Amino acid sequence: MAFSEEIRVDTREFTPDELDMYTRQSQLMYKLNHTMPATGEYIAAMTELFEDRIGEGSLVSAPISGAALDRLKIGNRVFINSNLLAMARGGITIEDDVQIAANVQLIANNHDPYDRNVLLCKPILIKKGAWIGAGASVMPGVTVGRHAIVGAAAVVTKDVPDYAVVVGAPAKVVKTLDANRFE
Repeated sequence: MAFSEEIRVDTREFTPDELDMYTRQSQLMYKLNHTMPATGEYIAAMTELFEDRIGEGSLVSAPISGAALDRLKIGNRVFINSNLLAMARGGITIEDDVQIAANVQLIANNHDPYDRNVLLCKPILIKKGAWIGAGASVMPGVTVGRHAIVGAAAVVTKDVPDYAVVVGAPAKVVKTLDANRFE
């Protein structure tokens, strides 16, 4: 499948095993969201929720909410602040050294406007070193480039080039950072 290819998921067709897995994920989110931060118990709960899909030195601050977190992959040294909404049915990949501020929404699926039990899913890719500002929303099929910055409250509906700074709704490029300063 091409990276931006849309897949359709009919929620009426989930198997009992899939429903059990998503129930378990909801319970693990609840557990993480109600565990004392900065403790061994918290790290254990985070590891239990994300299994082998979270890299070394990464931290997800509670609370977190979302769906299909088995399709969320977090690289090394990633920091995700509180109140992340990760609707990951289409797949979400967060590469190394990404910073995600509070109240960010990563939305890799949407509903079919004519049959709302059908999800239209496209993957999100956030490349190495990107920074997503507070309250931003990244929509299905979007790639945020290397070391790019998504401004606070931006709504990202199209790919963000490497080193670009985007703001607004819909997000537009307002500046390009000097790539040489990151190497």
